[in-house]
Amino acid sequence: MTRGTPPAHPPEDPPRVLLWRWRRNPLRRRSDLAQAWIGLGLLLAVLAALPAAVLWAGHTAHRHHTATAQKQKADWRHTSAVLVRDAPRHPEPGSHEARKTLYPATVRFTDPRGQTRTAKADVEPGLTAGSTVRVWVNAEGRITGPPLTTEQIRDRVIGSALLAAMAVPLLGAAAYGYAHRRLERHNLARWDTAWAETAPRWTTSR
Repeated sequence: MTRGTPPAHPPEDPPRVLLWRWRRNPLRRRSDLAQAWIGLGLLLAVLAALPAAVLWAGHTAHRHHTATAQKQKADWRHTSAVLVRDAPRHPEPGSHEARKTLYPATVRFTDPRGQTRTAKADVEPGLTAGSTVRVWVNAEGRITGPPLTTEQIRDRVIGSALLAAMAVPLLGAAAYGYAHRRLERHNLARWDTAWAETAPRWTTSR
């Protein structure tokens, strides 16, 4: 009675050694140690730069948007405009949704130069032609939204700080990836040189 051949098992992956680039061993190359130092240096740089970048981005954004809001308040006018045509009616008049819904409608207003102009403005539904609404007009005489509020400035400052918080680690990762590729190319070039020197000794002529 013949014994069956046991099924072949796939080779197991060798265990990964933590921080192997820092451990002395015959297979460790100089480039491995260099990559370890580069990774450590970039990690420390990211940790040091992260809070500074967040504070700088937040401060810069706050200063910029605050100055923008002040300029808007100084240059823009909150003036009256008259509807040229009836505004569309909401399908559910008097509902909570209707009180929050605005429709674009043609209005007539006087710009900062004293000229009468017409433009589109968002108005409440159901207003009839001749109704008066309040609109914001910028220095060029175009209808615009209201100047930036404190809440809008705060949201933009937070957004800028978050972008900085994401950008610093991404830049660190990109720098590490670039260094890794350069070291790999260096290793491949050394392997090619070593093989060119070794191959002739392995080749037998007949």
